[in-house]
Amino acid sequence: MKTRAFAIMIIFIAFSCGSDSQKHTIPDKSDNSDEMEQEQPKLRYLALGDSYSIGESVDPSMRYPVQIADSLEKRGYLMEDPRIIAVTGWTTSDLKAGIAAASPQGPYDLVSLLIGVNNQYRGLDMNTYKKEFGELIDQSILFAGNNTGRVIVLSIPDWGVTPFASGRDREKIAREIDQYNAINKEITMSKEIVWIDVTAISRLALNDATLIAGDGLHPSGKMYTEWVRLAVPEIVKMLKEE
Repeated sequence: MKTRAFAIMIIFIAFSCGSDSQKHTIPDKSDNSDEMEQEQPKLRYLALGDSYSIGESVDPSMRYPVQIADSLEKRGYLMEDPRIIAVTGWTTSDLKAGIAAASPQGPYDLVSLLIGVNNQYRGLDMNTYKKEFGELIDQSILFAGNNTGRVIVLSIPDWGVTPFASGRDREKIAREIDQYNAINKEITMSKEIVWIDVTAISRLALNDATLIAGDGLHPSGKMYTEWVRLAVPEIVKMLKEE
């Protein structure tokens, strides 16, 4: 009897251990939101430009490409850190060379382009700007996987309203900025690409010093925020169309 009772006890213990082990090997699928979030691919954003894209004289977190990515994140889009190819002082030809050196690999889910202020500042030929801007637009489309619906162009701000321009011919600067913007807008619209007018916002700095960075020339983070408020709704529309 003792031998039989002992055998029954051993079987009971083995059964109990097997049941517990089986319980622990079954994963709980009740909450896999974190796992799903990790599996969802992040959107890639390429920003091309000059000092305005790199955010000269502002904290990196206030650069307009970074603010765009942050705003999209808040709207539920998972974003990689923006890839920014831009250097203060770059003209269209400098940006072309910079892109060739950086060799960004597409496709990107979003590409932004803002270039031309240094062409104007140096008094370069507008026909050269027209040619090179057109080439940069075509490159931007290529980086976006040949999808014009994933490219945006921002207009050139008017630096003539800044303290840096004091003593210069502000009307001439404004007139030339408008001419450059007329060129890039025409090319942009001909490709059915979204064109964002930030020039009007930049001109508000004439009477609002908070829109200018500490160097007296470049936009402040506050001004970039205003640009982003214009751009993000358009970007969201673009992203929802696919």
